[in-house]
Amino acid sequence: MAPQEAGVSIDQSISSRDVDVKALRQALGTFSTGVTVVTTATPPHAMTANSFTSVSLDPPLVLICVRRDAIMHGCLSMTGHFGVSVLSADQEGEAKHFANRWRTLGAAQFEEGAWRPGEATGVPLLENAAAWFECELWRSYDGGDHTVFIGKVLSVHRRPDADPLLFCQGRFRRIAPQPSEVAG
Repeated sequence: MAPQEAGVSIDQSISSRDVDVKALRQALGTFSTGVTVVTTATPPHAMTANSFTSVSLDPPLVLICVRRDAIMHGCLSMTGHFGVSVLSADQEGEAKHFANRWRTLGAAQFEEGAWRPGEATGVPLLENAAAWFECELWRSYDGGDHTVFIGKVLSVHRRPDADPLLFCQGRFRRIAPQPSEVAG
């Protein structure tokens, strides 16, 4: 049924008081996402994020969304570059580490795992990730309690044999093998 037929105007705005935030969060949680770690080099910082997506192939653009009160928000505002490591299925530990608000910050937060500096920008990229992107900050937009940061991709690499780590309904998940993959 089209919005007009349902008695809802397409231009009608919805304020946060009209939506049950808990119900919204639970409904959004049914959408499975990949898990990434976003990094900056100067200052050195990382955070786990699942709000990452492609925007354009020409020019090559990706976006991340970061809460305005997150440390990463300030880091992205200070630097011109960021990295995105798309975590592989066996990197749940890294996802939890960089999501922990009480971990040691600065360069010390990278001491627990293997990483390497990106070729184009020097941003930390996590070893064994499924894919890596190095980006130059291109634009940023207001997104309510978040800012949408768009990055122009400067370099990209992937491990073709790696399955991604997923997040759905508040839990980390993995892609289940298809019956033909198990039997073969």
